[in-house]
Formats: sequence, structure tokens, C-alpha cells
Amino acid sequence: MRTARNGVAVVFTLNGLAVGSWFSRVPAVREALDLSAGRLGLLLLAMSIGALLAMPTSGLLAQRLGAARTVTLATVLVAVGLTVAGLGATVAGSVVVVALGLAAFGYGSGACDVAMNVEGAAVERRLGRTVMPRFHAAWSLGSVAGAAIGAGAARFDLPVGAHLAGVAVVVLVGTVLGARAFLPQPAVDRAEGTDASPRARRRAQLAAWREPRTLLIGLFVLVAAFTEGSANDWLAVAFVDGRDLSEAAGAAVFGVFVVGMTLGRTAGTVALDRWGRTPVLTGTVLLAAFGAGLAVLAGSGPVAIVGVALWGLGASLGFPVGMSAAADEEAHAPVRVSVVAVIGYTAFLGGPPLLGLLGDRVGILHALLVVPLLLLPTLALVPVLRPPAAAERTSPAQKN
Repeated sequence: MRTARNGVAVVFTLNGLAVGSWFSRVPAVREALDLSAGRLGLLLLAMSIGALLAMPTSGLLAQRLGAARTVTLATVLVAVGLTVAGLGATVAGSVVVVALGLAAFGYGSGACDVAMNVEGAAVERRLGRTVMPRFHAAWSLGSVAGAAIGAGAARFDLPVGAHLAGVAVVVLVGTVLGARAFLPQPAVDRAEGTDASPRARRRAQLAAWREPRTLLIGLFVLVAAFTEGSANDWLAVAFVDGRDLSEAAGAAVFGVFVVGMTLGRTAGTVALDRWGRTPVLTGTVLLAAFGAGLAVLAGSGPVAIVGVALWGLGASLGFPVGMSAAADEEAHAPVRVSVVAVIGYTAFLGGPPLLGLLGDRVGILHALLVVPLLLLPTLALVPVLRPPAAAERTSPAQKN
């Protein structure tokens, strides 16, 4: 179990490294392609479209091939897409090439996201305690490393193409090694006495789209993803444009956000096991709303950076706990995680262009006020994430 846990953590970390590396160089890509905020938002949409195309079938693919093989195949696309996007910006100077690279990157990342969360939930159930936020903390650590490397690359004028191609190689090799440590593919269908045919799997996928609890968890994860994704997409650009920082300083501010996410996810497992999902998530949603508002409205740069850190802390648990809630019952975990992921990633589809177009009118920094405005109504959805009674009886870690 420790080996499997470490393997999952490695995969999460390297996926975060890839994503953090890309987002830390978004200001440089914008400059290389001479894009307005609105056009940049449309370009970032390519990555979200790729992810959304992958996710409806990723749960079925993980059931059929197993999480390890799904993660490995998906990461090949991540590496290719990251390389093409980087070279497309600095060598080809083509928005179309960058968009194609981002679409492949998003498709691979979306498929990997579902499979590694399914595997993480399986490890969590067998350990009998909450560990999913720590896997997402590992993702955040990878993002911190990606942001730090990206800030250094920007500071020393390392070409985006060379930087991202190097990251792609590291991510691919490390993920292949990490996936080898995953648990053996569980024979859930045989254990549950259900039909394992492709037609039965498709019926299970469609049935999950009619479950009220699954859909409401998906809605909660959508807002959580928007809260996190808006910072990933726009925080560095917002501080460069709205607070007159350098590109390197903007990447460093993004790093502060990710550090806050990492700390929240590391300490959050203890809080969840002690107090349960409902009170902890209520507190973190309120903290994220306050932090995002402070980051935008604070007149002082240091105070705004404190707001960024609080935003990261508050945004830390929504996505991983939502995935755990979707996977409370192991037999249905792959399809439910897939449904929740599709709904959640809609935020990545609509978020970049929405904020980009709004940023063209009011400035991208003030456009980020959309985040707290969406977070506050989400408090009504927090009780939905309580586990069903059956999951409580079978999974001590989820009795929250």
C-alpha cells in the first residue's frame, strides 16, 4: 500500500509540474504571440476543450485498461502537447500550432486526471484514512516547482519552447515509473456480481448522469475548479497588468497561490478526519472568497499577496474532496468520477474566455472578482458531499 501510495503521489506531482510549468509561462507566450486578454482567453480555451473531450470516456477507459495504463497513455499526450505548445509560441510563432498543442495537452491531462483520482480514491479506501487531499497537495507541490522553474526561466530569458520540452521529458519518464507502482487492476465488476460488458459500462455511465447527488457534487466541483483555475490562468497576468509587476514577479505571485494550496491540502487531511467534510469545506469556501477579494481590492501590494495566499488555502480542498465524494462507493467510482470531472472541467472551458473578455472591459485584475461572487452561493452545496451510509460503513476514512 505504501508503494502504491507513493506511486500515486509521484504521478500527481509530475502532472502538477507540467501544468504549473505551462501557466507560469503564459505571460511570455502572450508577449511572443502579441495577444490581447480576450484572444489569450480564447487560446487557453483549447486546453479546456481537449480536457472536456477526454473526460466523458476516461472513466470507462480506466475501468477497461486500468488506471496505470490509462495514466501512461494520457501522459504521452501531455508531453507531446506541452512540447508543441512551447515550440509553437517561440519557434513557429503560430497561434494555431499553440492551440493544437494545448488541445493535446488538455486531452492527455483530462484523461490522466480521472484515472489518477480513481487510483487515489482506491488507495484512500484501502488505507482507511483521508489521503486524497495530500495527493492533490503533491500536485500543488509539482505546480510550485513548475512555477519556480518557470519564474527562473523567465528571469534568465530561457526560450519557452526549450523550457517546456525539457519539462515534458521529465514528466513522461517519471510518470511511467510512478504508474508501475499502482495497485493491481481491481476486479470490481466480478466482485460486485455485475455485468462487465462494454454495453453495461456505457449504461452505468449514463445512469450516473441521472443521479442527483453526483450532479450536485459536480456543480460544487465546477465552482471549486473555477476558483482554482482562474488563478492558474490569470493570476500572473493580472498582477503583471494590474499591479505593474515583471513577468518573473507575476510567476512568483502565482507560486504564492500554489504554496497556499499545498499547505491547505497537506493540513486539510487532519482537519477532515477530525471535524468532517461539512464544517471544513464551509470554512475553506469562506476563506477563498475573502482571499480572492483581498487580492483584487487591496491597495497595498504585500496585502494583496497575503490575499493570494489565503485564496490558495481556501481553494485547496474543494476539488480533491469532491473527487473523494464522487468515489465514495468503489463499484461506481470510475464513472462517477468521470461525470464529476466533466462537470467540473466545464469551468476550465468557460472560465478563460469569460474572464478574458471581462478583462478587456474592466481589466483582468478586477475581472477576478467573479471568483468570490460565485463562491458564496456554493455554501449551500457543501452538505451534499457527506458520504452515503453504505460508504460510511465500509470506509472509515470517509465518515465525514
